[in-house]
Amino acid sequence: MRFLYSIVLLYVLGCSSIGMADEISDLTAKAEAGDEEAQHNLGVMYAIAEGVPQYDQQAVVWYTKAAEQGYAAAQSNLGVMYAKGEGVTQDYKQAVMWLQKAAEQGFAEAQYNLGLMYAKGEGVTQDDQQEVVWYTKAAEQGVAAAQFNLGVMFDEGRGVPQDDQQAVVWYTKAAEQGYAAAQNNLGVMHYKGEGVLQDYVQAHKWWNLAATNGHEDARKKRDIIGKEMTSEQIAEAQRLAKEWMEAHQ
Repeated sequence: MRFLYSIVLLYVLGCSSIGMADEISDLTAKAEAGDEEAQHNLGVMYAIAEGVPQYDQQAVVWYTKAAEQGYAAAQSNLGVMYAKGEGVTQDYKQAVMWLQKAAEQGFAEAQYNLGLMYAKGEGVTQDDQQEVVWYTKAAEQGVAAAQFNLGVMFDEGRGVPQDDQQAVVWYTKAAEQGYAAAQNNLGVMHYKGEGVLQDYVQAHKWWNLAATNGHEDARKKRDIIGKEMTSEQIAEAQRLAKEWMEAHQ
């Protein structure tokens, strides 16, 4: 499971090198003057090498300045930097502290990341129920990774009562966003008839979509179930997958 960064830059840089240089100079001046949004954006630029050399330590400097002013996106990113030890000595307790601050402000990526910390027991005592709490908050805001993880929790009965139908609900939400692991698991639910009526056509469709997204295990399952289906069923599954891809371009 991977942490999520907030890497949205809340302004548009100039297209030319001269224009970009001017934008960076202006942004730096604003950041140095204490503008929290500029501080966060400058941190992002150093983290992803947008117009400046990639420099994690400088990303941490600017994230910290914005985070200390209560800027949720910076708090979330700073928490991830501490969790991964990027630009700073790895410190799970510091990671949790900053993620908690952002999560309590309703910042979805931080809520998901805090769920990961509870899942791993890093900086906090491992706690399935708290993991569910934070995944749910992020999932309800549309974070696909959180929706998938919440589906897994319901599927396995960890932190919540086991509930196949709820697992299907959350797998579907993530799958509809193109999340390959969720598409794979949704295929499994349709194949086994868990939480939904057994439906090989739907199973093939979701495994086909997951395979298109690079999920190797789904590709194998699709090919295996194809041997159990009629040519008409396979054609229908392929039609449904094609329709889904066209609708989600």
